[in-house]
Amino acid sequence: METTTSKLSLMGLACALSMLLLPQDAFAMHIMEGFLPPIWAMAWWMLFLPCLYVGLRRLKQIVSEDNNQKVLLALCAAFIFVLSALKLPSVTGSCSHPTGVGLAVILFGPRIVAVLGGIVLLFQALLLAHGGLTTLGANGMSMAVIGPVVGYLVWQLACKSGMRRDIAVFLCAAIADLTTYFVTSIQLGMAFPDPQFGIIGSSVKFMSVFCLTQIPIAIAEGLLTVMIYDQLTKRRLIPAAGH
Repeated sequence: METTTSKLSLMGLACALSMLLLPQDAFAMHIMEGFLPPIWAMAWWMLFLPCLYVGLRRLKQIVSEDNNQKVLLALCAAFIFVLSALKLPSVTGSCSHPTGVGLAVILFGPRIVAVLGGIVLLFQALLLAHGGLTTLGANGMSMAVIGPVVGYLVWQLACKSGMRRDIAVFLCAAIADLTTYFVTSIQLGMAFPDPQFGIIGSSVKFMSVFCLTQIPIAIAEGLLTVMIYDQLTKRRLIPAAGH
């Protein structure tokens, strides 16, 4: 089992490293560096930092309870890194891409995703010019906090209702993805309100453009997450305990 897990982890890390070697377009961003006004960038950072703290405490707890979970944590981080690095230009100042958070949400719960997502966003900002340091708080709240929390609630509701496990996995991953872009639209709408219709009007405009590319991306991400989850289940690598 340990050998199989190590192979999966190495495959994920290899994919992540391969992404570093591919040329990246300059417009490829979550919300790009310097795009948000300083007051909004700071506000989102202040919201994200407590989530990071809670996530770090959860990470320490997971590792102390079962040191073998480090490999699965690394696999989840690599999965987030690879998927969120696949970018399609959507609107000025941002882009559409999968988030990859659904797998980590299912295996470890939403708190841990704040840490994994924060690490991924930091590396992407520094190495891929994807996102930014000033906007990492905003990107972290949308992709690593709010999206995963909503995905986790969907996962829990689907499991409690007796829904088929593959459908529950799909819904968790897809809705977490879509929620990320719903939140990003609100973030951009708040920072750049429409002169006539205000924050709501601006948010709706951003949302309508995102939906053109994000809905099929969310569906594809949901299906891919189902495949990965199925393989982990067949190899008995899914933690037996709940989160």
